Amino acid sequence: MKPRHSALGTQHSKRVIRASDLAQYKYCARAWWLGSVMGAPSANVRELQDGEAAHQAHGRQVWWSRALLVVAVIIAVVALVMLIALVQ
Repeated sequence: MKPRHSALGTQHSKRVIRASDLAQYKYCARAWWLGSVMGAPSANVRELQDGEAAHQAHGRQVWWSRALLVVAVIIAVVALVMLIALVQ
């Protein structure tokens, strides 16, 4: 296994530290080191792929719910304007 970057920081990288990195380090510092520093592949690839698919599906649901909310607000505004026009 070839290190992606040295522990002493001799190779300057602008690596983003994500919350999942912190959680993995807290859970098992050795597992974090093996994966993040040494580049060792994860033993639970299938589970990671399933989790990523679930996150993507959830993201699509969130996007659609926001889009439908915008449509509902537009319809409500149009209905209010039509009601005001009919009353006058």
